[in-house]
Amino acid sequence: MLADSNIRASGPSPWQRLTRHLMRSWQLLRRQQKAMAGMGIVLAFVVAAVFAPVLAPYPPTEQNFMDAMQGPSAQHWMGTDSFGQDILSRVFYGARSALWIGFASVALGLVVGVAVGLLAGLRGGRTEWVLMRVVDGLLAFPELIMAMAFMAVLGLGMNNVILALALSFVGPFARTVRADVLQVKARPFIEAARLMGVPEREIVRRHVLPNIASPILIQAGMRISIAILLASGLSFLGLGVVPPTPDWGLMIAEGRGFVSMAPWMAGMPGLALATLLIGLNLMAEGLRDALDPKTRGDKP
Repeated sequence: MLADSNIRASGPSPWQRLTRHLMRSWQLLRRQQKAMAGMGIVLAFVVAAVFAPVLAPYPPTEQNFMDAMQGPSAQHWMGTDSFGQDILSRVFYGARSALWIGFASVALGLVVGVAVGLLAGLRGGRTEWVLMRVVDGLLAFPELIMAMAFMAVLGLGMNNVILALALSFVGPFARTVRADVLQVKARPFIEAARLMGVPEREIVRRHVLPNIASPILIQAGMRISIAILLASGLSFLGLGVVPPTPDWGLMIAEGRGFVSMAPWMAGMPGLALATLLIGLNLMAEGLRDALDPKTRGDKP
């Protein structure tokens, strides 16, 4: 125990090194124009989602058939739909649904995937074999097909969309974490910690997790845009969020039958979705360039 205490006191802890690494990565991220532009776009949508009750000129479900299918004007900046609902208001509230589904599903899939990947990578043997065969089964189908299958079992609704997408993301997260754990586990300092009698839980907390945090964050950042796109796709197909909840996928599906007469019905929510995805992808690419030593050209 004395030797272990001396080793701990001899330098910064793994979490301190990780914090310094993240601070340095933030400095690198701030220098990338595309990353900051993407962050600005995402922040604008976050503000629109949080302050939707204040920014929206009308209630999102208020119907006025006298104003149905009106084009963009001073009264309705993005026009109205076939029910006379203000599209701008529904776009603001739709940002809430999109961001909540994106972040919540990725966070839930991340927690489960990290747990599965850690268990498989650390235990090995039959435990690893069983867990990875389940992961292979999840990865055998495209994520949209897998999410549709889960929705068929779970039923419609926003919470079920989040759960279905989270289950679809468990496989990619688990495989990434397992591969990183196997690399970290083979390093000399892990073997030294075990020889000194450091508990397995302490090894995971102090050595394994800090060394695999960067690739996990990179993949999580890239998955958020995928989750939002998949959620919109499910709603477009009638398998996701149900009316009257404002949702961009639903709005696009409702407007596709009026493209020739009222293109703004599908075009405005489609533009909002495309803009948010561009912002998220720019931010994720910047995060990858800042956190990944290979893209930065850092020496190990």
